[in-house]
Amino acid sequence: MQTKETYHVSGMNCVNCAAKIEKKLSGTKGVAFANVNFAVERLTVLYEEDQITQNDIREIVKQLGYKLRQESGQVSDSDFLKILLIISCVLTIPMLVSMILMTFHLHVPALDFLHSGYVQLALTIPVQFIIGFHFYRKAFYALRSKSADMNVLIVLGTTAAFFYSLYNLLTGNPNLYFESAAMIITFVLLGNFLEAKAKGHTSDAIKKLLGLQARTARVIRDGQESDIATESLVVGDVIIVRPGEKIPVDGTILEGQSSVDESMISGEPFPVDKNSGDTVIGATINQYGTIKYKAEKVGKDTMLSQIVKMVEDAQMTKAPIQSIADKVAGIFVPTVIGISLITFIIWLFLGDLNTAIVSAVSVLVIACPCALGLATPTAIMVGSGKGAENGILFKGGDSLEEINRIKILVFDKTGTLTEGKPLLSGFEIFANDKQQVFQMAAIAERRSEHPTGKAIFDGVSEYLNGNEIPDADQFEAIPGKGVKAVSNGKEIWIGTRKLFDGVYIFSDDITNRFSTYEQQGKTPMLMTIDGSPVALWAVSDRLKPETPKAVHALQQMGIETVMLTGDNRHVAEIIANQAGIDQVIAEVLPGEKAEHIVRLKESGKKVAMAGDGINDAPALASADVGIAIGSGTDVAIETADVVLIRSDLNALPKAIRLSQKIIRKIKQNLFWAFIYNIAGIPIAALGFLNPGLAGAAMAFSSISVVLNSLSLKRFT
Repeated sequence: MQTKETYHVSGMNCVNCAAKIEKKLSGTKGVAFANVNFAVERLTVLYEEDQITQNDIREIVKQLGYKLRQESGQVSDSDFLKILLIISCVLTIPMLVSMILMTFHLHVPALDFLHSGYVQLALTIPVQFIIGFHFYRKAFYALRSKSADMNVLIVLGTTAAFFYSLYNLLTGNPNLYFESAAMIITFVLLGNFLEAKAKGHTSDAIKKLLGLQARTARVIRDGQESDIATESLVVGDVIIVRPGEKIPVDGTILEGQSSVDESMISGEPFPVDKNSGDTVIGATINQYGTIKYKAEKVGKDTMLSQIVKMVEDAQMTKAPIQSIADKVAGIFVPTVIGISLITFIIWLFLGDLNTAIVSAVSVLVIACPCALGLATPTAIMVGSGKGAENGILFKGGDSLEEINRIKILVFDKTGTLTEGKPLLSGFEIFANDKQQVFQMAAIAERRSEHPTGKAIFDGVSEYLNGNEIPDADQFEAIPGKGVKAVSNGKEIWIGTRKLFDGVYIFSDDITNRFSTYEQQGKTPMLMTIDGSPVALWAVSDRLKPETPKAVHALQQMGIETVMLTGDNRHVAEIIANQAGIDQVIAEVLPGEKAEHIVRLKESGKKVAMAGDGINDAPALASADVGIAIGSGTDVAIETADVVLIRSDLNALPKAIRLSQKIIRKIKQNLFWAFIYNIAGIPIAALGFLNPGLAGAAMAFSSISVVLNSLSLKRFT
């Protein structure tokens, strides 16, 4: 049996650390999948329980020099780094002051003792070997696992600077670099600390979402009201919510009327009226009346929990562009060590041992690949969090990057381009007994789940004046065509022309009536009883007000728009014309939608599909990017790559613009990380860079990448 676990990983310093853990676990028997996200310091493992245990996984990671934990409440990495950083700064600042005084030829008699090599040695030893011990430990584990990472570079660089300075001190040589060794460790710690703090801010969106949850719920159990923790709720609990209180979990109202503020989920600014039988969503706010409702989704099944999970999953995954950084990082450290060695040999050949050591150390320090490892995941974290705040959920880094490339966007019609609430907008009765026709139509459509069938049922029910409507003796829904039912021995058919193909030949009169309704943008449905036509029902659905604007915005981006619908071509073309859609594919059965998506993909262009119904799920899965509209079914949302929580189609161009912005940030981050190393290594190798300054520059590069990603928070 396969089990999926997520752990917090402590002790990682760069992307090589993450790659090392991934490589080791992926090659371990029983592990089907391992993914380490350096930015969020999380490990996700899919493993076979009968082949490997959690303790085995912990031990493997421990042997590499890192720790896994699932518990909360422990001292965080940023807290630990803060303590080390303060101590390191206290010991390093006196040497920094000494270096500044000597550089600018300033003489302060009271500070002369700082120039003493033995004082600097005493200050450096605890920084190098106590505070810097974890660098040595991680470097040891890295070398033991036959890999090299940032810790190896730091240890090589600072150790060379320290022992070269110690040798010079003991032999009377004035070239001392104790302050460089201490400054490198201090600046690396500073960079790690600021990264840890900044990375904490990247997950603010999840913290905000979790903060929306109600802490307690008032339930009725065994006839008694009591307040319990929301986590203790179970499906079936009856919950009372008074005005001004948060609704704890998802469910259906049993008693009462109210208005509910659902803006945190739907984005709609106006409260939604709720009555008995209506659904309510956890974390929304009950405004006016007291309601009693039944809990139907609790814990991880609530809509809010599902949203949080989607955001977390997106932040854990890697975008395809990350593979560039991963490949480079895999060979980067060994290459840098080689360049450092060559630098040392060349300067030594030129007869300058001091410059040889200083330049080689500077190369090691400035080349640390932290910025490279942070470039992609930090941008994805901030960007996906920003999307969640605006009702746009990217299920992974791959879908976030893929939506940026789409050239064709296919829309389902009902519920996506239109409001999805068709109404009976016209009818003609051919039989003498109208009451019987209404009754039979209601019986046939009572169990229908299709919007058109529901529209007919709701419409004819109004004419029955509350008369009881029994179930049909037999009922069959024909996808994309209509329904067949039997009641009291009478066979009732209601559907489109396709339902009657090969069975009933339309008269010229009925054909003309069909055409008249279609020209009005309505969907006509013929009804027969025992093979005789008795009525013609016309159903119409209104275009969403924002649809034309959203379609135009997509076209301005160079995206071709297509409507894919089971409705008849004439009605579909009228709707498409109102929306401004480029191309119409009509009269498509639900099972054929995926085939049409595949054909569109054969053009070589990236194709996205936006839909909300169960019958859209295969098409969503077939598209390069499946987009579920928020009002849609759980099946559509589960199948899609991108979920728009709100039904507003304007979120579509917003999602694409956000994706473009995130990818642009990732490319900027990668560019600066690459350029920084490409430019910095030659400068260091030529002897123009002090090791201490190299350490500062290295730390600054990582911080700048994180800050650039955090600027996505300002995206509107």
